[in-house]
Amino acid sequence: MVGFVPQKAFLFGGTIASNLCHGNKKATEQDMIEAAEISQSLDFIEQLPEKFDAPVSQGGRNFSGGQRQRLSIARMLMKRPDIYVFDDSFSALDFKTDAALRAALKPITRDAIVINIAQRIGTIKDADQILVVDEGKIVGCGTHKELLQHCETYLDIAKSQLSEEELANELA
Repeated sequence: MVGFVPQKAFLFGGTIASNLCHGNKKATEQDMIEAAEISQSLDFIEQLPEKFDAPVSQGGRNFSGGQRQRLSIARMLMKRPDIYVFDDSFSALDFKTDAALRAALKPITRDAIVINIAQRIGTIKDADQILVVDEGKIVGCGTHKELLQHCETYLDIAKSQLSEEELANELA
């Protein structure tokens, strides 16, 4: 019922296919392609000579941090859980890949519970509810716009991550 992807993504020794199918033993090749496409992994998988049969070293050390995160997300997508937990799972992704992945996830997670633990405003700003935690205490709760107006900690984070123009648009 619960799919979880930690910040420090871990892959099992084997192949890309065996890692993805760990989430769903009955998965088809089409299931793997769809999960890889949503997780923004398909492009780099298709560039490998062995594609889904490419070897994965223990821990996935033969892939970059962002590739490991995307493959871990693909593995979780293979489960189609009712609850998706992303524990800073987009932190090694560039902003463009992060945005594309989040957009691709929307239709898949539409009827599910999604919990995003993140430090990037861009990763969480479309959430229905955001909890702002500072030094282990919840200091704000609300939507992105509500928090910009009523939570000094959230506003400080936004100021450090958004350009003046972006922030002005968000506050308008």
